[in-house]
Amino acid sequence: MQGLACSAIALAPGQAGAGSGQLEVHRRRVALAPAEFLTEAGERRSIADFRQRGLVVNVWATWCPPCVEEMPALDRLAGFVGGAGIEVLALSQDRGGAAIVRAFYARHMLRNLAVWLDPRGAAARAWGVRALPTTLIVDREGLEAARLQGVAAWDAPEMVAQLLSLVEPIGLARTAT
Repeated sequence: MQGLACSAIALAPGQAGAGSGQLEVHRRRVALAPAEFLTEAGERRSIADFRQRGLVVNVWATWCPPCVEEMPALDRLAGFVGGAGIEVLALSQDRGGAAIVRAFYARHMLRNLAVWLDPRGAAARAWGVRALPTTLIVDREGLEAARLQGVAAWDAPEMVAQLLSLVEPIGLARTAT
């Protein structure tokens, strides 16, 4: 049995609040609990390894229909923001390892995302993820600036602009958080 349930929440105009598919921007940025996840090669990494980079950390699984729905938008987002010092970490909860994720990426023609793994769900639990997909926006200082539970159009121009602003440290942010 998998550790997290899928969320059928989708981003829709007019929705608000945590868990509604709306990006919840924190009034105060939050330090993430220490947690490790794995590269495709099985090397351990943590959020601290990405200091000075903005992160879009998406917790997902190949068996989760809403996750599958949003992966193409995340792949396009990764292509858009890679040159801006932002990395999209699609953190798979699949217990089958890198081979399962690689096959999924090939089947869905995802070219911009690297394989990241959290097969036991330790990072997801440490960060308080309750359902899949959940996405954390982490600023360049390693603090969580925003979170979204559910599906979103990550490649929409207004979402990309908001992400670019949110990953900046508070003193440099272009919009109020």
